[in-house]
Amino acid sequence: MKSKREIEREISQAIIRFEKEFMGRGPLETRSYIVDDLVLVRLKNVLTPAEMKLSESEDRERSRYLIKQLRQQLIEQGRPLLDAVIKDILGVDVVSLHTDISSRTGERVIVFTLERAPDLASSS
Repeated sequence: MKSKREIEREISQAIIRFEKEFMGRGPLETRSYIVDDLVLVRLKNVLTPAEMKLSESEDRERSRYLIKQLRQQLIEQGRPLLDAVIKDILGVDVVSLHTDISSRTGERVIVFTLERAPDLASSS
């Protein structure tokens, strides 16, 4: 059985693939954490060059809102893929997904709520 850290790394790699293939650009760094029935994924530097330019435009508040809305729509469209990847790795259904992105720092956080805590090897 894989260790918790190996499984977390596998989740990170799957999310990186999703970001590259579905969103068009991968993050600079990704870390995943399994905590009880939650999976927390932190991605750094996920904004495209165009999104970075937009976030620095004159109407920053509106621009940042647009970036968040666009990313939210994209993640909703890709959600079946994300749910399937998490279920495949952990063997547990995803109940809900929550995400937010900072257009200022380029960091995204994704939280998956699972049906139950996954069965993990006792060594972390």
